[in-house]
Amino acid sequence: MNGDLPQPIGRQREVLCLPATGHTVVLGTAGSGKTTLAIHRTFFLANRGTDHYGPTILLTFNRCLVAYLRCLAGVMPEGVDVVNYHKFARGYLNARGRMGRHSICSPDLQREFCRRAVTAIQEQGITSGVLTRQVEFLVEEFRWLAQHGIATEEVYVAAERVGRFGARITRADRRIIFNVYERYKEFRAAAGKDYDWDDLAQAVLQEFVADNSPRRYRHVVIDEGQDFSPVMLRSLAAAIPSDGSLTFFGDMAQQIYGHRMSWRSAGLAVREVWEFEENYRNTAQIAKLALAIASMPHFPDDPDLVEPKAPTADGPPPAVVSFGDETSEIRFVAEQAVQRAQTETVAVLFRTREQEQTLRQFIRVPATRLHRDLEKWPSGPCLHIGTYHAAKGLEFDAVFLPYLSATRIPHPPDIAAYGDEDAAARDSHLIYVAVTRAKATLVLTYTGERTTLLPDGKDLYTRISR
Repeated sequence: MNGDLPQPIGRQREVLCLPATGHTVVLGTAGSGKTTLAIHRTFFLANRGTDHYGPTILLTFNRCLVAYLRCLAGVMPEGVDVVNYHKFARGYLNARGRMGRHSICSPDLQREFCRRAVTAIQEQGITSGVLTRQVEFLVEEFRWLAQHGIATEEVYVAAERVGRFGARITRADRRIIFNVYERYKEFRAAAGKDYDWDDLAQAVLQEFVADNSPRRYRHVVIDEGQDFSPVMLRSLAAAIPSDGSLTFFGDMAQQIYGHRMSWRSAGLAVREVWEFEENYRNTAQIAKLALAIASMPHFPDDPDLVEPKAPTADGPPPAVVSFGDETSEIRFVAEQAVQRAQTETVAVLFRTREQEQTLRQFIRVPATRLHRDLEKWPSGPCLHIGTYHAAKGLEFDAVFLPYLSATRIPHPPDIAAYGDEDAAARDSHLIYVAVTRAKATLVLTYTGERTTLLPDGKDLYTRISR
């Protein structure tokens, strides 16, 4: 175990030693120590000197965070695995003889099969405005169906809260969409693709229900659980024995993959929900901005949102820097980030991978790219480059967020696919995640007009024009 891992304090110590059976949900604000406690909880459950000892798996959503967790944890005790959900799922299905080579449909193929399915439906003489929407809209609805385990048209038609903010779907259109979904799966199967990345969890759940063999893990600990779909959580609940445990750590304000989903939909048998309100990561100034973002209309109400208490750590207000052109903007970010990275951990985060590439020509020092194949987390001062998505669960001394202009945020392709409201809600969550990665220094930059997804409060920023 890493001696540098912060020790549990306050109510964290109570959660660490909660009973090692059943389901436990811990909700906390950004910076409340959920990831640290998830590691401690894992070690507690895997302690061979206790009667609750058993093989334990610590799961998170993306592979970049897996490398970070392993670095924080240091030496892993025997009987502990740290992986992302999809590696766990593929490994289990492979062990059960249900995972062939190249049997998962890629996102590009998924869109292509969806287009073919729409064409097939239209050739039957079926017409509807929903069939003329961009393919991303339909793929997103397929994702919602898979993530909630909806297998029949009637269940889909009767489901509540179907659709998204800017794209309400009528019940008549749901029947058409489900028809397209069925045809999509037919095209996928004909190409030898048994699954896509979203319905993989349903296959895992079905297999566990039919699997009477002893479970490999006695305990499951989930970090960043807000991005696990209900079916993922059901499959993990089915993965433990009757004397095992599932511990869920999450922050609904940081939900960026599973839009408008909740752990409550998974049917976990939770005796009590624990909440962590203390923010130990951010300065009071950064936390104030994050709270203002979460209070904007684009952030949907959620009963599980935990409002943070103001941190005691003091620091400079976030800086908002405006530019006349994007070349000047990205050159400024590169120079400032490289300089700070000599003595601090620094991250430059972007909305898309394409935007990320624009920084490369101005960087002349080694930098760690945050991506899914990152195997080893660097120690000490370092420059990190990645997307908002890739930075989930991470923290840095200083964070730079370029391209926060009205022409780039909300993301134009999302506006075209899902509508203004939904695109704004998606990017509000992403900005919240990116802002709360900063421990002490936060620099926001834009060219032209600033995005409307940042609050206007005069006391929230130091404003600079260059």
